[in-house]
Amino acid sequence: MNKSELRTLLRSRRAAHVRMLGEAGDLDLARHHIAGRIMARLDGATILSAYLSDGAEVDALPTLEAAAAQGLETALPHVTRRTEPMRFLRWRPGDALVEGPFGLRQPRDDAPELLPDLILTPLLGFDRTLARLGQGAGFYDRAFASLPAARRIGLAWSVQEMPALPCDPWDIPLHAIVTEKEWIGQ
Repeated sequence: MNKSELRTLLRSRRAAHVRMLGEAGDLDLARHHIAGRIMARLDGATILSAYLSDGAEVDALPTLEAAAAQGLETALPHVTRRTEPMRFLRWRPGDALVEGPFGLRQPRDDAPELLPDLILTPLLGFDRTLARLGQGAGFYDRAFASLPAARRIGLAWSVQEMPALPCDPWDIPLHAIVTEKEWIGQ
């Protein structure tokens, strides 16, 4: 299966899982369980970047709220166009957001830029080698390459795991992946 076919399969799998969790009344509990796992393993991070969920992605807002409450600087990705690098701009829960490209909710352009030492990233798929399949625009891989010292943690639902993912030379593996069931990696 190529990356495009995998993305279609994994989007469907992820949406069905979120529906099932929601119908069972377990969605908020799963989100907070993931946030608790991350907060227990900050490992000295001082600037945490995460993202705002598109609905089916693991919601990183509980982690952002917990990190801000503990005094960490928090940031969100900010994009302008596909050819420009993604930046991480300061954002604290409750700060205003603007509509960005691709339907992203992001901080205003004039928010201070931060260099996170912990980046929580969304993904469509992962495997046990800590490979990540994203949306395909390359924003996160380029950000990872520009911030090699930052710890990279993917947030995913357990159903997004694949036995193996196809990888290109520019794909940068994660340090860990957190699901509602486990912590994978370092």
